[in-house]
Amino acid sequence: MAQILDGRKYADLALDEAAAKVEALKKKGVTPGLAVILVGDDPASQTYVRSKGKACDRVGIYSRTLILAEDTTQAELEKLIMELNRDTQIDGILLQLPLPPHLDEQHALSCIAPEKDVDGFHALNAGRLMLSLEGVQPCTPKGILYMLRQGGIPIDGAHAVVVGRSNIVGKPTALLLLKENATVTLCHSHTPDLKEQTRQADILVAAVGKPQLITADMVKPGAAVIDVGINRVNGRLVGDVDFAGVSAVAGAISPVPGGVGLMTVAMLMDNVVSLAAARA
Repeated sequence: MAQILDGRKYADLALDEAAAKVEALKKKGVTPGLAVILVGDDPASQTYVRSKGKACDRVGIYSRTLILAEDTTQAELEKLIMELNRDTQIDGILLQLPLPPHLDEQHALSCIAPEKDVDGFHALNAGRLMLSLEGVQPCTPKGILYMLRQGGIPIDGAHAVVVGRSNIVGKPTALLLLKENATVTLCHSHTPDLKEQTRQADILVAAVGKPQLITADMVKPGAAVIDVGINRVNGRLVGDVDFAGVSAVAGAISPVPGGVGLMTVAMLMDNVVSLAAARA
């Protein structure tokens, strides 16, 4: 049976580390602050925002949630972002995605000051990641790397296969693994014979959003499998990996729920603290 990469345990550790950093900053007169913007009433987004608020309370970060109506205009949203850019209480600005379809996500994200871009989505921060320079790292990829390290999974010299090429998870995860000296293969919907690629992976990251895409016959025995997928099937949450089948083959595996999702929130807290420390 595979080692379970317990997101709750690792997230608790990361939150405790963040809380210690917050305490040190407060002694210098600096209280880290996070602003979360939620447009509309999407239930999943509301759940995510609440979890971020609870994490802020636990760590000692000042948080402010700004809820805008579904019919908010692009100009109104960007005006709010500009106001938060100037707000000295706020170190990090998070625009909860997805936005309603009439809004331009990329343009709104580009309005967030790079030094307050807590998600690492601004083009400047994405470019710094591409160049292996210091900067804000996207929360989910950063959480994946934290999970691998805490689980004792060797990255240096490993062959990592990332399935999914999104700007939020797939691409930045590949870049972070490459920075840690893994040999990285990035797969997607046009990759011929996906199974041939995934079976070569020492570290396999599934980030597609397709329920149970990765089955046991697609996994190299002993591989570490990170499941980023969150899919609702018949009222329950499942990942992109067939957990029951793959856990009998893999050396380590992250569950859904209880895996990477918890790491994402913990890394968000760490990013807020890092931005506050830079301001201090």
